[in-house]
Amino acid sequence: MSDTRPPLPPFDAETAARKARGAEDAWNTRDPERVSLAYTPDSWWRNRSEFFSGREAIVVFLTRKWQREREYRLIKEVWAFHGNRIAARFAYEWHDEAGDWFRSHGNEQWEFTETGLMRRREASINDVAISEGERKFHWPQGPRPADHPGLSDLGL
Repeated sequence: MSDTRPPLPPFDAETAARKARGAEDAWNTRDPERVSLAYTPDSWWRNRSEFFSGREAIVVFLTRKWQREREYRLIKEVWAFHGNRIAARFAYEWHDEAGDWFRSHGNEQWEFTETGLMRRREASINDVAISEGERKFHWPQGPRPADHPGLSDLGL
């Protein structure tokens, strides 16, 4: 796989939205190896209270995450952008081993290299228990269909 990941910075509204949708689509595959290739080999992460760096650590983290967060479905939306940085908000729905459903809401700050790889990711996330009837993300496992509403359309 190439070490260049278009769209490349500096971002405008259209390229920032494409970058966020590409990240959303990749994460919705739940393929840790594939997702890790969008980051620099030494990418630095903060996810909730965890801090780590490197693609190997990303794969370990995502593997553990998706073993716990079942039926994971994610939607991302650009909040702001400037130069080589994008701020995104997101929500994802999942259930645990016991079948209890959650919607996790969060914000991410991303910094990219000139080749479009992400070198820094900081995520703050809160989980809210929901009933199965409160779910809003209804599509077959995998990337969100183009006609499925986004966060703003869903009132999130």
